Amino acid sequence: MNRLFARLACALLLGATLAAPTLSAQQPDAALDKLFSRREVMIPMRDGVKLFTVILTPRAMSGPLPVLMSRTPYGTNGWGGTSGIAVGFRELIADGYLFVFQDIRGQHQSEGVFIMNRPPRDKSKAGSVDEATDTWDTIDWILKNNPTNGRVGMLGISYPGFLVNAAQVEPHPALKAMSPQASMVDTWMGDDFFHQGAFRQSYGIEWVHGRESKQAGTGPLNITRWDTYDWYRSFPTLAALAQATGATKWPTWQRFVAHPSYDSVWQQRAVQRYLTHTNIPTLTVGGWWDQEDGFGPQASYPALERTDTAGINKLVIGPWFHGQWFDETADSLGAIRFGRNTGDDFRALQARFFGQYLKDRATTPIAEATMFDAGTNTWREFGAWPPKNAERTKLYFGANGALSFTAPRAAVGQDTYVSDPANPIPYRPRPIPSYVEWNEWLTRDQRFVDGRPDVLTWQTAPLAADITIAGDVIAKLFASTTGSDADWVVKLIDVYPDSGVARPAMRGYQLMVASEIMRGRYRKSFAKAEPIPANTVVPFTVDLHQQAYTFRAGHRIMVQVQSSWFPLYDRNPQTFVPNIFLAKASDYRAQTHRVQRSAKWPSHVEVGVLR
Repeated sequence: MNRLFARLACALLLGATLAAPTLSAQQPDAALDKLFSRREVMIPMRDGVKLFTVILTPRAMSGPLPVLMSRTPYGTNGWGGTSGIAVGFRELIADGYLFVFQDIRGQHQSEGVFIMNRPPRDKSKAGSVDEATDTWDTIDWILKNNPTNGRVGMLGISYPGFLVNAAQVEPHPALKAMSPQASMVDTWMGDDFFHQGAFRQSYGIEWVHGRESKQAGTGPLNITRWDTYDWYRSFPTLAALAQATGATKWPTWQRFVAHPSYDSVWQQRAVQRYLTHTNIPTLTVGGWWDQEDGFGPQASYPALERTDTAGINKLVIGPWFHGQWFDETADSLGAIRFGRNTGDDFRALQARFFGQYLKDRATTPIAEATMFDAGTNTWREFGAWPPKNAERTKLYFGANGALSFTAPRAAVGQDTYVSDPANPIPYRPRPIPSYVEWNEWLTRDQRFVDGRPDVLTWQTAPLAADITIAGDVIAKLFASTTGSDADWVVKLIDVYPDSGVARPAMRGYQLMVASEIMRGRYRKSFAKAEPIPANTVVPFTVDLHQQAYTFRAGHRIMVQVQSSWFPLYDRNPQTFVPNIFLAKASDYRAQTHRVQRSAKWPSHVEVGVLR
């Protein structure tokens, strides 16, 4: 099995939720058998449900050891379970831990019912359970039935990362170190299913199918075209897509339809809202180009930081796609080279973290925030995040496609384009096969949209000196539409020079440094949709989240604005309807959008510039 096939097989099986393992990592049993004795048990929870659990005890080490635990919906023998740990946990294995892997409720060999992103329990209800109670009960059983030093650490990537955060809501007293990584913290606001109100169509269909279609009895997805852009565009509405795929029978799809806005159903599943106290050392990990859960780490870290008086809450963000740091050298992503094995760097830091808190090992202190700057290919350490010495600075849109740090003075100025739902802008170059190059799309060269009249572009002159940004990237658009709804996609781009670049492939390259989409109906409140008044300039705020990046001298800074990112995101009808999941084909209409750039309405992107 070659590496591409390994990625595809894993992606198709798991819905591309995590980075796929290498071949050697998919067949670790022989190597693991030499290192560990394996025990499989069914651990009873407080309500009688039993969860399938694998316990790996090192053969070469004696005496009580600390525990490292990971809980997963993907199978204890899959990626994120025992598969891949020969590489992903190499440093941890060498240090000596008792490893525990568990199938969560209703998944694989565990009993019970699976509930996607199960919210915290109502403690007033006797016998109520959630992911925190299951973690608690598992730890209790492990400590009573195994020789340990009484300390437990927990880690996981993606959904297993969410399970780490969920355990922090009601933590067992033996939990002494936790590392939620690429955690799907808030699946409406910025993780898997929605981004600021825009529905992640292809991901929502394909990933949820992988989790719920078997139980619903809906069979294979049957994507009939190699270019999924054409396949998704063949359905005139989301309702038609759901009917054809059987999605109407999936519980999570039913939640999408019943709750399209950020109401209490989504809010009670947004785990960062419950992280109200910090008493367990936590290493939160994310990737700048995480194509699935880049939002989660940037939301959970500040939630914990608010009450961290002991300096035990740490953040690491590297130049990675989703989970790339687990079992890869991570020296590149797509065309972008990092000049070092950033995955090795991280795994060494991770070993230091757990060694310090589970083994009392003396170690070099881990910085408050450790960020990889992909502009200079260096790790940067910060004493606070966002850094206090970052000066908030605005990049203003100007006439003739100019981007400047100087506010516009003109009384009138605007740029116009027509957004047509029948011809949406692809989110990456076509063809778009399902999952092929999915890991890389956020670093793809943006020149593929050159010449499209429905993409607005502004850029600076070549920079005279390096500019390093750190912290939040926020776009403020003053815009109008002839319709009554619109999506706004904003991209902050590093434009490489046409000459003086060593690698020919990088000459003129346009790298997205930060990007995001926002559904205009939620400009006032994410909890309540309302129409945009036609032909009226109103403000829209698009949160592009955070970044630490250096735009080098000779490069240009570019901003692009557009109104579709298809088929990853569904098409906005651009005619307001209360629920887009129920929109009719006749609701989808081309509309003209105007972005203002005048003294009165100075559209801009705000960044933090290190001084």
